[in-house]
Amino acid sequence: MGEVERGGCCPPMDLFRSEPMQLVQLIIPIESAHRTVTYLGQIGLLQFKDLNADKSPFQRTYATQIKRCGEMARRLRFIKEQMLKAGVSPKDPRTLDDVNIDDLEVKLIEIESELTEMNANGEKLQRSYNELVEYKLVLQKAVGFFYSAQSCAMEQQREYESRHLGDESMETPLLQDQESSGDSSKQVKLGFLAGLVPREKSMVFERILFRATRGNVFLRQVTVEDPITDPVSGEKTEKNVFVVFYAGEKVKAKILKICEAFGANRYPFAEELGKQAQMITEVSGRLLELKTTIDAGLLHRNNLLNTIGAQFEQWNDLVRKEKSVHHTLNMLSLDVTKKCLVAEGWSPVFATKLIQDALHHAALDSNSQVNAIFQVLQTRELPPTYFRTNKFTSSYQGIIDSYGVAKYQEANPTVYTVVTFPFLFAVMFGDWGHGICLLLAALYFIFRERKLSRQKLDDITEMTFGGRYVILLMALFSIYTGFIYNEFFSVPFALFAPSAYDCRDLSCRDATTVGLIKVRDTYPFGVDPVWHGTRSELPFLNSLKMKMSILLGVAQMNLGIVMSYCNAIFFRNSVNVWFQFIPQMIFLNSLFGYLALLIIVKWCTGSQADLYHILIYMFLSPTDDLGENQLFVGQKNLQLVLLLLALVSVPWMLLPKPFILKRQHEAVCLLL
Repeated sequence: MGEVERGGCCPPMDLFRSEPMQLVQLIIPIESAHRTVTYLGQIGLLQFKDLNADKSPFQRTYATQIKRCGEMARRLRFIKEQMLKAGVSPKDPRTLDDVNIDDLEVKLIEIESELTEMNANGEKLQRSYNELVEYKLVLQKAVGFFYSAQSCAMEQQREYESRHLGDESMETPLLQDQESSGDSSKQVKLGFLAGLVPREKSMVFERILFRATRGNVFLRQVTVEDPITDPVSGEKTEKNVFVVFYAGEKVKAKILKICEAFGANRYPFAEELGKQAQMITEVSGRLLELKTTIDAGLLHRNNLLNTIGAQFEQWNDLVRKEKSVHHTLNMLSLDVTKKCLVAEGWSPVFATKLIQDALHHAALDSNSQVNAIFQVLQTRELPPTYFRTNKFTSSYQGIIDSYGVAKYQEANPTVYTVVTFPFLFAVMFGDWGHGICLLLAALYFIFRERKLSRQKLDDITEMTFGGRYVILLMALFSIYTGFIYNEFFSVPFALFAPSAYDCRDLSCRDATTVGLIKVRDTYPFGVDPVWHGTRSELPFLNSLKMKMSILLGVAQMNLGIVMSYCNAIFFRNSVNVWFQFIPQMIFLNSLFGYLALLIIVKWCTGSQADLYHILIYMFLSPTDDLGENQLFVGQKNLQLVLLLLALVSVPWMLLPKPFILKRQHEAVCLLL
């Protein structure tokens, strides 16, 4: 598939059939191979065949270049991640610079190295800053209760020292120093640790400390009002400042292990009041210096990323194109002299002149002494399907291709989908108020298509912009069916004439058709507005829409079968005409075509016949009398004939064709 919008270079598009294709062979000198593939890729009218299918990707000629492009793509992804983290979005370059792929590779290496170094330094500085913030909080919060807690701990220590060590019991503290057990008068050194612990772990932290030391510690905690950034994880966390007093080095070792297990960050703390004030001053000064350094680093980093953002899209496109070129070159085979590359591919017949011009320009721009050789090959392979499209038909072709691609030279359903797809949408979405909203949105994208086509859009906007002409027709058809349904945001309007009915008495006000009499001619277009709001509105409209859907569905199925007939005639395939088209038409119209006929007859005659009953008993009791369900004379005999034709068409459609195809295949094998 392809979109061609070149004035005067191509013959008129044949929308109904795919383009005639040809298998071509190119013999390209090595020195001009890269530029040749680049120019052919810009045309987009040559599908290369893989002549190295038996080789793995690592055994191909340009595997190193593809790996190199992959590494550049990885660096570009890294740069884009850094830009997104910094809130810098890539911009469309106003002017395109002539960038060489080798220079770009060197530049990307330098940028990656510089950004990595900036990130590492920034993380170190930020971690130091977060640690100093926590340290300052510890110094500020712990001062308030330090001395009261220390006095309580000293009192406990004196009580501990006054006990007789020989009188051990179940109440004897387990933190008793074994070396001083013989000397009760020996002074036990009192120590303390200060830091922060996550608030969600503070209660468990206190309980574990108490159990591990058998109560021989004194712990005080105070809540930090605002969440702070943890230096290790870098996440905002609610924490408590704690100070724990202890006696003995063994107890200290236990406390340190518990702090490490609970992720409690510890900081040094002086006992003297003067040193505490001095430490707060020093920490505040270091925080100010670090903040200035971090801000300067972020400013430099953002300036670098903004500079990169102006050229990022150009670099990304260059790397992608370079990788695509080398991937295509890997599909080409070396000739025996290893001085030329041999390529084979499918191209439309009309593209012959364009391809030859591209080969000539590539040879000139590469300063090659030999031009590439172009020749058409004869083959019995089935060519690929190529439909030329434009900005109007490309979205419809994409819808068809999502279900399946027609075989080479088969009829293109897109021709009919241009009308049937938006109209069937409108049958379900029949409201001329909503249709006007859709129309305005489609016109906005159409009037600004030149500007929007040059911009990088998000996924949803890009999808909507690509289908702007589909939305345009859907809107127009929705307005049309909205007039038929007489709905404007589900509100009826008497646009074309007054309602044909009027109230005979007050009973018609109670959401019912009782009391309505016909006083004027039938409403000229669409549903009479008087139906809206009545009790019979839902059964009436549902019946109308269901029957209309059956008519449209049967018409579309007949269209598909007629297209298969066109294909059979085009390929001169009489088997498909006699054993596919004819039985399918008979089967479809004997059943569903007959149902569509009954719907039309019922609408024209105003009969009260039950169509469900007619169709069901056409199979269950075909010889019974129709009674009140008879719509016309001879209906019973017609149903018997149609039922017999439907039964005959099933084996006619399924049995002969496989045997005929098998016989034809065996005949071809004998000839070969």
